[in-house]
Amino acid sequence: MSVMSGALRLTPDEDQVEFRAFVTQFLDQRCGESEVRRLMEDERGYDPAVWKQASEQLGLAGLGIPEEYDGSGAGFREMAVVLEALGSSLACLPFFSTAVLAASALLLGDDEEARKKHLPGIASGRTVATLAQAERGGASAADIHTSAERAGDHFLLSGSKCFVVDGHTADLLLVVANAPEGLSLFAVDGGAAGLTRSLMPSLDQTRKLARMELERVPARLIGAEGSAPALIERVRDRAALAIACEQLGTASRALSMAVDYAKKRIQFGRPIGSFQAVKHRCVEMAQRVEAARSATEWGAATVAEGSAQVGVAAALASVCSTDAAVFVTAENVQLHGGIGFTWEHPAHLYFRRARSSALLHGSADDARELLLQRIGV
Repeated sequence: MSVMSGALRLTPDEDQVEFRAFVTQFLDQRCGESEVRRLMEDERGYDPAVWKQASEQLGLAGLGIPEEYDGSGAGFREMAVVLEALGSSLACLPFFSTAVLAASALLLGDDEEARKKHLPGIASGRTVATLAQAERGGASAADIHTSAERAGDHFLLSGSKCFVVDGHTADLLLVVANAPEGLSLFAVDGGAAGLTRSLMPSLDQTRKLARMELERVPARLIGAEGSAPALIERVRDRAALAIACEQLGTASRALSMAVDYAKKRIQFGRPIGSFQAVKHRCVEMAQRVEAARSATEWGAATVAEGSAQVGVAAALASVCSTDAAVFVTAENVQLHGGIGFTWEHPAHLYFRRARSSALLHGSADDARELLLQRIGV
């Protein structure tokens, strides 16, 4: 029987269990460690052929997009399955930027014409898209200085953006900028005149981040002028939950690596896992992973079933999963000893992902502060 929280179903059903196995098998075959390391050195950051296959055969790109826009019409529970698997494998695919950030901005906004224009391309895997919000000062409304001026039936954007996930290769950029009537969302073609894009140095080379310079770049308004603040908050909650699901996968894989090593590594004629100190460390890691799993499952359920508690659940999942991923990946490196610090061993890749993702959409401390505000403390 499913465990219930009020009207929310928290445990996966048979279809989701089967889907998880299918996604995991695909990522193991097409996105293994050797492929991840190859793409870390590749400027694009992902293999278009693999993304096409993932989109066409598994429907990943259109997983959360309704069928009326050529998507699969699945819910956030299925999205959570994919995100956890991606965090576990560190697969280099534009899923977070395209299927989470860009698709959420279009679906949660109030522009049917934009949805009809852009979502079918995203769902098919033909269009890689992303959301460009953050600037040098941060990602809050007060930090956004990119301007939008009217020019006939369109706008011209000027300013700069940074930390744009897959922004250097995206075909479609959804840019947050200040219009005459307030903060608004705009669609920009990846090859638009006046747009300059470059890679940014990053601790996590498995997820490419870009800097964008905009000099009177043609753009199309999405939704009403001044409507971006409310939309950004809703997209931020989806993004926070998505990152939490990824972090859960990262923490789970690091825990498995640590436990496997503790069973095999022999010291003083015994596996190191038999030593009390190592047992305690493994138990602490497992407890944090399970807390993260509970929080992310609740978060996914609130989105899937349209609960009013999405904001609280997103903040809680962000805190629990980020804390778990940062702690467990660091412990995994330490438990492996000297080999865990070497470039050849994958332990450091998971640590880098956990630390980088912890700051991608605000720190765990930011999430704690947001959680306190949302529960009225």
